[in-house]
Amino acid sequence: MEELKEAGYWLVGLDEQADKNYTEVDYTSPVGIVLGRKAGIARVDAQAVRFRCFPANDRPGKSLNVSVAAGVVLFEAIRQRNTRSRAK
Repeated sequence: MEELKEAGYWLVGLDEQADKNYTEVDYTSPVGIVLGRKAGIARVDAQAVRFRCFPANDRPGKSLNVSVAAGVVLFEAIRQRNTRSRAK
């Protein structure tokens, strides 16, 4: 993670305890996505990331599997980058 940060990447941690929704993050710049366990990223990782966000889930009390959460966020990153490239 430190190498990515030194190379200019912003790190975004997926964490169900975060206050920010995953759609509120700009994924069009160089970004690394930090994944953790079902409950979220480890405390050490949480200190290293610039933003913490959570994939939306409309079922209260139910969290997403980490691979599903990663897919949701990666889809959003691709969507934002495609939208940005079409606007140019």
